[in-house]
Amino acid sequence: MAIWALITGASEGLGREFAILAAKAGFDVILTARQEDKLQNLAHELQRAYHVSTLVLPADLSDPEAVEQLWLDASAGRQIGVLVNNAGLGRNGSFADETNWPREAASISVNIVAASILMKRAVAHMVGHGSGRVLNVASTAAFMAGPNMAVYHATKAYLLSLSEAVATELRGSGVTVTALCPGATDTDFFAADEAVKATLITKMGLASAETVAASGWTAMEKGKRVDVPGIANKVFATLPRFAPRSFVAWTAAQFLKRRR
Repeated sequence: MAIWALITGASEGLGREFAILAAKAGFDVILTARQEDKLQNLAHELQRAYHVSTLVLPADLSDPEAVEQLWLDASAGRQIGVLVNNAGLGRNGSFADETNWPREAASISVNIVAASILMKRAVAHMVGHGSGRVLNVASTAAFMAGPNMAVYHATKAYLLSLSEAVATELRGSGVTVTALCPGATDTDFFAADEAVKATLITKMGLASAETVAASGWTAMEKGKRVDVPGIANKVFATLPRFAPRSFVAWTAAQFLKRRR
């Protein structure tokens, strides 16, 4: 029976790179995002280059009912061996600014609710088959509060905590969960929010999506619980363990402050 990899946010950036890695590894690939044209183009590319089967399932992951339907469609008659929860949204701006709420609400829906639903369904499915791997794309943001991106940081902290907890529950089951926690990465995440592009964190250089995805995929294959690619990011992720929380939040605010 063919083994499939389900990848969210697959139309570009990290998602596209994960799809390529899955196809290279011999998995048939299920691609989901909102932009069907980009998904179809990637599906054809994977078919030609790696001779794998593909399935395109466009979905709006901010809608929980659409997420449940996505899983039903993806798993119908198929064994899902890999789930990559890559889709994510963020917004830079003051939490007091009510105009930010639609984007922040969507971030909670995609980063927390959709990822949890898919992980819940996938883990039960994989345990039933005795094997499987889940890769959740969190962030170094998960390790600290993020003034000016408060909701985004909180969603990634949730995803990291969930990943580590479920990984422990699944010990010995044949199913693993890995949280990938990259720093700022060269993807369209920043292009979608002009405010984020104007922060110090983007001016310090961005890691390539290819490098970050490769690190996460390798960590997932090894069954690692947490992967923080890059020495600077490891330092950034370790700092909150030793510094006062107020200092860590202040430091994060300096990196996330708009600088026109």
